[in-house]
Parts: sequence; structure tokens; C-alpha cells
Amino acid sequence: MINMKTLKILSLCALCALCACMGLSAAAQSYPFNDTQRSVDERVSDLVARLTLEEKVLQMLNDAPAIDRLGIPAYNWWNECLHGVARTKYKVTVFPQAIGMAAAWDVPLLEQVAVAISDEGRAIYHDASSKGNRTIYHGLTYWTPNLNIARDPRWGRAQETYGEDPFLTAAMGKSFVRGLQGDDPKYLKAAACAKHYAVHSGPENTRNYFNTIVSPYDLWDTYLPAFRELVMEANVAGVMCAYNGYNGQPCCGNDQLMLQILRNEWGFSGYVASDCEAIDNFYKHHKTHPDAAHAAADAVVHGTDIDCGREAYKALVDAVKIGLITEDQIDVSLKRLFTIRFRLGMFDPAEAVSYAKIPVSTLESPAHKALAAKITRESIVLLKNDKNILPLSKKLKKVAVVGPNADNETTLLGSYNGVPTTISTPLKAIQSKLKNVTITYEKGIDFVLPSEKSSEEIATLAKRFKGYDVVIYVGGISPQIERTKGVDDRRSILLPKVQTTLMQALHAENIPVVFVMMTGSAIATPWESENIPAILNAWYGGQDAGNAIADVLFGDYNPSGKLPVTFYAKDSDLPPFNSYEMKNRTYRYFDGEVLYPFGYGLSYSQFAYEVVNVKPRFAANETLTVEVRVTNTGKKDGDEVAQLYVSHPDQTGQKPLYALKGFERVFLKAGQSQTVKFTLGAKELATVDRDGIIKVNPGALKLYVGGTSPSKTSAQKLAIVEREIRITN
Repeated sequence: MINMKTLKILSLCALCALCACMGLSAAAQSYPFNDTQRSVDERVSDLVARLTLEEKVLQMLNDAPAIDRLGIPAYNWWNECLHGVARTKYKVTVFPQAIGMAAAWDVPLLEQVAVAISDEGRAIYHDASSKGNRTIYHGLTYWTPNLNIARDPRWGRAQETYGEDPFLTAAMGKSFVRGLQGDDPKYLKAAACAKHYAVHSGPENTRNYFNTIVSPYDLWDTYLPAFRELVMEANVAGVMCAYNGYNGQPCCGNDQLMLQILRNEWGFSGYVASDCEAIDNFYKHHKTHPDAAHAAADAVVHGTDIDCGREAYKALVDAVKIGLITEDQIDVSLKRLFTIRFRLGMFDPAEAVSYAKIPVSTLESPAHKALAAKITRESIVLLKNDKNILPLSKKLKKVAVVGPNADNETTLLGSYNGVPTTISTPLKAIQSKLKNVTITYEKGIDFVLPSEKSSEEIATLAKRFKGYDVVIYVGGISPQIERTKGVDDRRSILLPKVQTTLMQALHAENIPVVFVMMTGSAIATPWESENIPAILNAWYGGQDAGNAIADVLFGDYNPSGKLPVTFYAKDSDLPPFNSYEMKNRTYRYFDGEVLYPFGYGLSYSQFAYEVVNVKPRFAANETLTVEVRVTNTGKKDGDEVAQLYVSHPDQTGQKPLYALKGFERVFLKAGQSQTVKFTLGAKELATVDRDGIIKVNPGALKLYVGGTSPSKTSAQKLAIVEREIRITN
């Protein structure tokens, strides 16, 4: 028999084992901060009060060390999940790059994707923690999503964004945050982080010292709306402040951005992380502070709680001792940080946190793979389809698959990515789909010059495909070209010349060509758009990109993606890259002709629009309802993204030509109609004046409803219905 003494020893051993699994010592269990019956505020206050100054400062680094005497495990705040859990050795589901998911214009689906990503993130976190692995890229604080506006297609990180429009960016960002953070009233499933706050979108090679200057109008009309939505409506857990300066102060120590707007006006109570080594930039590159102590103290006073870096915040100990900052001010940041960790359930028993029960088997689950397949297909944008060359017949005799992206797995994975077990390239997918067809593969050329092949060799290569039914050319660019060594942006938006040369050679031989383009932002294709009969934009499509492309090419999926960025015709259409003024930028302010407008995307079907209900006059304090009937007038079932844009003809001063204020993806069978209802409140109807004041003004309101924005374009026209109504006092 087991006596009472032995039983007590065994019980204590079991308790110690449980505590070890949770990262807590047995002695630490008696502290009030481990009492789950207390409020989070009480527990956090108790924990912070037990820390020395030196311990507090180290907890403000992204790689926070363990505090063994209190049973507090180490934690690394830095993790990424832009389009799947990133940079981990675990095999994970990889969705299309963010710009591709934005091209789906599918808010509910993006939320499902974020749920799947957080499932996989939770599984990785708990599995890694159980093995004592608390290193970088294993935590639950994800520095995602990227809300910066892709104001210029030359920016190499535009691929990480949801495009050029504040309304679309906010809608997609909120959806992602909701899915990632979960809906538990007590616990966060994961902690999202809106970045990079604010007025940040290249050039990358000057980001560490560049000072952006924009008008109050541009600030509130373009650069802040998405951040405001995520803070005030989606309750995002974190915000990351940017490298650059704004109006003379670094963003992470900026009076207006950090104190006046984020903390005071918006009431943000979550944590703020610096972009990595951004605090070091205060004194190394911006030259606004003399040393690390002054820089670190100023950043904390401005509400930056975590230094993603190795140096600057360590100087906070000295900053307190010489009176630059008080320990009480440091406590404010510590409490924000530990509040996030407590809300993630990191100090609670696993059985109390439902999210802690997600198993490793959820990684790459069939359901997650199906989601990846669905959003990848929805992301593909059909830009051109002369004489309905697409979809291709599966009964072709000879097909050539050519180009640097035809069998390139690296391009498909984008940046800030994880790695899946299986990757479908276009070549592999086409080979699988066409079992009884002769398929020839030839990479042919590299992305850019210098190429191993001269123009003469390219012409000879093209002649080899004489007599083929079609050449599927899979080109474009790659994440590596967009972000060479992580700091360079594109110098030109033109498709690299060597690729145009190859397609010109194929065209000269009268060989039918379908161009499948991969990119993270807009590419100018003036020759291709004039001469190549069919062009698909497939972005960086993730693990299932090849299957999705093949499904569209051969008619197993009716394309429905819409552009989240404007495809300009030439470099000269773009203002200087380092100017953040929005004049002549994006569909909202560019009044010239473009190749393919924002919101544009063709289908194998056609859709008609009719405004069936809208008030001709309504008061400024009323909500406006616009009902639109969308009809599939074609012969194929398919999805359409109905879009609503507004303009204010009577308003003087700065204003958009028109701006997106509503959209909805609908599935319609051939011949079917559906009524889509758009509801516009003050947020959608308000305009920004020169001083940044936002309000609804009386006057004419022009509505544009259709399958694209009403931009000037030489591309195939899509249906747009216009209606002018009036806002009264």
C-alpha cells in the first residue's frame, strides 16, 4: 500500500511536472499573478511589481528571457503569418501572397483563411513549447497584417499589402484580424499586429532615415483609415511603428502618430512593437537623438513597448538612473506586454484554454488545403481574353509550357512564407490535367537580362514551337526580384525586356501564346496587352498555384479575381517614388489611361448591372441604401465581385475622382440574377477637408456600380452603371 507520506511526495512530483510543462516553478504557483480567479489587470500588476528594473527592461526586447525565480518562461514576440505561418521548420499550409488574397475580394473567405492560419500557429506553439522550444517564429504574437497603402508599384513590399485602396485594405485587414484573434471572450487565439504605422511604403533603401511629409488631407484620406479601422473596430492586439520619420520625428517616437492619434484619439490600449532596429535608427540614421538612452526613453514615452532589436532598449536602465524616464513609465509598457501574454493564456492551465487543445495534426489538414485551393483560384485575374481563346481545350495535341516561373516553386511561395509538403507548379498541374497530350517544357530564359540567350537564340527557341497548338508562357517576376537582398525596389514597372523579346519571337512565328504572369504588384505590359491574346495574372499563388492556374486555363474554374492595384501603361505615369503626395497616384487620383484599372478582372461569363432602389435625395445624417441587381448574362456559372464607387462632384478642393465604398462577391448561375444591397453610412459618405477634418457634406453624390472601377482604360470594357443623387442638409 502507498502511505500518506509517499502519496504527498507523488502529488508534489506530479504538480512539479505540470508546472514544468507550463513553464512555471512550483514555488511560483503561490503568487497572485498565477491565480486564475483574479482579473488580468490584477495578475499583471502583481507580476510587474515583482520585477527588478533590469528584468523589466529585458522583457521589453522582442527576445524576452526567462525569469526563473518567478517561473516566467522565455518568450520571443517575433512571428509572422502573412499568408500562412512563416519561417518555421514545421510544414504548414501556404496561401497566396497577401496581394493575391486581396485580389479575391472575398472578406468571409479571408477570415476563414486566418482561422486556419491561427489553428496551425496554435498547434506549432504548443508543440514547440512542450519541447522547450521558445525561440523566434514559435510564438503567438504575429506581426501581421501589413496595412500600408501600395501607392507605388515599384515598392518591393507592395506584395505584402492588400493593395492601393484604403477601403479594401481595411475590409481585408479587419477580416484577417477577426479570424486570427478568435472570438473567445477571455482568451486571444493569437495576437495580430497592424504594421507599419504609418505613412510607409518605400523606397526601401532609404527607409531607415527617410522623413515623409504629407498634407493632413492625404494623411487622413489615404494613410490612416485602415489603421483606424483595425484599432477601433477589429480590436487588433498590436501595432508596429515604422522605420521612417514623419514630419521630422521618427514614427516610433512621433507626437502626432503615437500620442495624439493612436493612444489618445483612438484610445489604443494594446502593445506597440518597433520595426526591427527602428529605435537604433533614432540615433544612427535619423540623427534625432544623441544616443541609445535618449532614443529608448523617448520611444517608451511615446508608447513603443517592444524594441525589436538587440541594443537600444537595454539602455533604459541607464535612462532611468539619469532621469530621462521613470520606472513607473516603463511599468506602463510592461503591463501592456504581459496583458497580451495573459490574454493568450500563457499563464493559465492548458485545460482552461480551448485553443491549447488544437493538435499538430491540424497542420496541412485537408480542410486547410481546400481553403488554399479555393482562395488561390479566386485570386487569379483574367486580364485579357481576345476571341475567347480561353478556356483551352483539353483535346489539344501539342502544348509547350515555357518560362522562368513555369516550374519555379520559390516564386510561388512569395515572401514572409512557410513551406508546405507539396507545391503545385503550373508545369506539374498542366501535366497532370492533360494526360494524353504531348507537353514540352522549356524554361527558355531567365527573368531579366543579362540572359544566357541572345535575341538570335531566342528567335531560334521560338521556332522550335512552330506547329504547337499553344505556348503557355509563365513569366513575370519573383519575390527575389522585387526585394533584392531585402532592400531594393524595382527601378521599372515594365515586364523585363527579355521576356517581351521571347513573346515577340513566338508572335512572329504565329504561335498562339497565353501569358501567365506572376507578380507582387503591377507590371506594365504594353506590347503584350496589344498583341498577346490571353493574359492571366496569378500573383505568387502559394502551394496550390499550379492547380489553380491549370483549372482556369482549361475551364475547370471560371476566373473571378479583381485587381487590388492599378496596372499602369508605363513608368512615366508614375510620380517620383519618394514623394508621398497622393496626387496622380492610384485609381483615386490618376486621371490618365491605364492598361488595367483597379477592380478589373474578366470572366468566362458576362454580368449586367441595374440600380433597382436608391433614394434620389437623403439627409446628411441618414444611412443610404443602394440596391443593385446583378445578372449573369453569359452561358457559364461564375462569381462576380459587385463594386460600388462614389464621387462628390460639388465638393471643391482635394478629393478623389471616385472611391470604393462597397463590394460583395456573389455566385450566379448562367442567366441568374441577384440583388446586392450596399449600405452607406457616415463613414462611407464622409469626405476629408484640407485640414484633415472628416465629415459628411451636402451636395451631389455620384454612384458608380459595376465589375470594375470607372477608370480610363484601353482594356476590354466591363459594365458600369452611373446614378447621381443628392445629400441634403
